[in-house]
Amino acid sequence: MLPGSRHHGCMSSHSPAYQSLVHRHREVSLLASASSVLSWDQETNMPTSGADFRAEQMSYLEGQSHRLATESQIGDWISACEDAGTVAGTIEDTNVRGWRRDFDLAVKIPTDLVEEMSRTTSLGHHAWIAARRNADFSVFQPHLEKIVALCQRKADHWGWEDCRYDALLETYEQGARTAEIAKLFDVLGPQISKLAETAVEKSSKTPRDLLAGHYPIERQQRFNAEVAEEIGFDFHAGRIDTSAHPFCTDLGPGDTRMTTRYDEKDFLSSLYGVLHESGHGLYDQGLPRSEWGRPAGRAVSLGIHESQSRLWENHVGRSLSFWIRWLPRAAKLFPHLAKLTPEQITAAACRVERSFIRVEADEVTYDLHIILRFTIERQIISGELKVADIPEAWYALFKKFFHLEVPDAASGCLQDVHWSFGGFGYFATYTLGNLNASQLMHRAAQEIPHLETQLASGNYAPLLDFVRDKVHQHGSKLQPQHLMQQATGETTQPHYHLSYLQGKYC
Repeated sequence: MLPGSRHHGCMSSHSPAYQSLVHRHREVSLLASASSVLSWDQETNMPTSGADFRAEQMSYLEGQSHRLATESQIGDWISACEDAGTVAGTIEDTNVRGWRRDFDLAVKIPTDLVEEMSRTTSLGHHAWIAARRNADFSVFQPHLEKIVALCQRKADHWGWEDCRYDALLETYEQGARTAEIAKLFDVLGPQISKLAETAVEKSSKTPRDLLAGHYPIERQQRFNAEVAEEIGFDFHAGRIDTSAHPFCTDLGPGDTRMTTRYDEKDFLSSLYGVLHESGHGLYDQGLPRSEWGRPAGRAVSLGIHESQSRLWENHVGRSLSFWIRWLPRAAKLFPHLAKLTPEQITAAACRVERSFIRVEADEVTYDLHIILRFTIERQIISGELKVADIPEAWYALFKKFFHLEVPDAASGCLQDVHWSFGGFGYFATYTLGNLNASQLMHRAAQEIPHLETQLASGNYAPLLDFVRDKVHQHGSKLQPQHLMQQATGETTQPHYHLSYLQGKYC
């Protein structure tokens, strides 16, 4: 047996079983890609009256994909590869392990449940948009009740030991457990709250209206595209569009789509939306494209994916070095900014203030938004909190965390898109992303000479090369904590993020 191999032998990537898996999963991935195109179109272009038919299209594709992915012969092919053995750390080993995990999860879910979930979330998404627009939770409530019931059924089919929420969390962050995340948040929450008190007081010295002015959308689009391109986003293989909620989706090799939303009174909202989604896009564009559609060619977890978006949005985009580089260009597009210094616009971009909307929250209070959602989601999935009672529970918890009265559901429980697509278990990965980003950036500063000077001159290549090497190229070869260990010398540690916030805001 070869060193590091599994079982008794060494499987070749040319073996019939392995090639059968490659071909089958390419079929499945092509269907998933087609479904993603429809989903992107639904968010950006589709007329409202097309919602019912789009739900049927999505349901059909999801069902077909699930049938192809769960045929019994796939289990036989995987077993044949496992019996032949794979060398640990190779692409073949990564793929076989990933296919095994995918198959074992998929076969536990009936196809009719997959189709029902797709249809329900597609219709639910349009109900969410209308409910959010009118700040009327009752419009979304019946849809959300169905989505929650379906998520509970999925969790029960997958199986769980300590709590049902574990099964959903696992699909986004492999190896994570609710109790561990709760313990982390119990420690992190009070420290973030204490930091916020100091940071809010310090930020009060920066006028809230410092950047007041008119920011035409066309000029925002031009500025955002220039920034995204300079940090490394390839527009020959991607694009930016407009949607109700910013997102990034990878449709396949050479096609990464991201979106943002615009406010003509606040250009930072769209800018930081684009920087955030560009971080996701850079990760997608940096994955091994020769392995597209296979485990070795996909991101390892959302906690790692979010580390890339938060790194570029915050550690790069909300830094003095960023505005040293970009204020002159911004002032040409928005002349009233010419009166400001890089220090002033950085202070405005980093202003800490307790606010209602997560995606527009500052770096310090952001994680409190996540802890709130994590707390409520666990109660929803366990059945402790009924869907009808979500708004009141949200208002009470928000007042406890932020000392603010939420004015309406649009500024509260309707603000995020995640529940409309059944994304329970997702939110915790945002804070994991923050922790990972701070730890990766700390390491980058150690390994890249004069990093801040390079960023201030607009030389983003060394930092991009760093994350390409440490994160992107590995796909899902390493599990999240193994990747962090290899990239930084440690598994995810919260003190790097806390130190970063303390150094910057206190």
